[in-house]
Amino acid sequence: MITTVCLDSTSKTFNENCPAADISELRQASQNVVWADVSDPTSQDFLDLAEEFGFHHLSIEDCRNEHQRPKVEEYPGYYFIVLYEAELVGPHDNLELREVNIFLGKNFIVTVHSQPIRAIKTAGRLWHEWTDRAEHGSGLLAYLLMDAIVDDYMPLLDVLSERMDEIEDHIFGDFQPVAIQEIFRVKKQLLHLRRTITPLRDVFNTMLRREQPIFPRETYVYFQDVHDHIIRTADAIDTLRDMLGSTMDAYLSVSGNRMNMVMKRLTSVSTILMSVTLIAGVYGMNFELMPELKWRFGYIFALLSMVAVGLGLYLYLRKVKWL
Repeated sequence: MITTVCLDSTSKTFNENCPAADISELRQASQNVVWADVSDPTSQDFLDLAEEFGFHHLSIEDCRNEHQRPKVEEYPGYYFIVLYEAELVGPHDNLELREVNIFLGKNFIVTVHSQPIRAIKTAGRLWHEWTDRAEHGSGLLAYLLMDAIVDDYMPLLDVLSERMDEIEDHIFGDFQPVAIQEIFRVKKQLLHLRRTITPLRDVFNTMLRREQPIFPRETYVYFQDVHDHIIRTADAIDTLRDMLGSTMDAYLSVSGNRMNMVMKRLTSVSTILMSVTLIAGVYGMNFELMPELKWRFGYIFALLSMVAVGLGLYLYLRKVKWL
């Protein structure tokens, strides 16, 4: 489904729900900025886009094939940009990445997506509020959309940071082996985010080089702002990954120490039992000439000897902190 909105930057008025057939006519007026949002596109929608905007068939093909790497490609008169919106969903905070394809030209922007995108609603609301900057054309709308997508990354990283704090509490407090599963889960989420966000630096570097003058110079200040947010987000991801590596080392260290303590206790118990068993073994031999066998207090002596040896070893092992 194609939803089209047109802004007259001169009168600063919006024309909502424009027919798709009128897009070519609306674009001919230089003061108009056309936004066509295509949700859950069909094959016919792609044909209509190629016909109305004259998009290159390679960019349409990339738009058809989902799961593209975040990128920007320059075509005559427009950019083709692939971004991903990220969100933690469900009771277990599963990471969900939603692809957004953007065709960005001088007085138009086309967004194509197969899943609902929260940033589109945010950008649409702000676009209606920022009519005083309508002279920036489609560049302003592109900034609002990209900025909404990028700004959502930081709260998501804050959630992951809090989860890492909880994992550390599980490790150093009441040690729980399940913490290792959470560590790998967060590590996988950070890896997906890094693959999504790191290429965006190249995307905005390409746009900021201004190899084709689609937008006025003043518009690039907004793209520079988004670029700065991306660098900060990428640095935050690298920091969290380093912290996660330290958390992994801490888990392995605590787990190893706990294993050592268990082995010490088992060794101590075995030593006590072996010593007591030695005494029982000596008096369990079937020799006839053992003096203590016919001694009246031999049985009590053997029991007291085993108790004394066992208690002595126990006190010694407690002293050296093996028990």
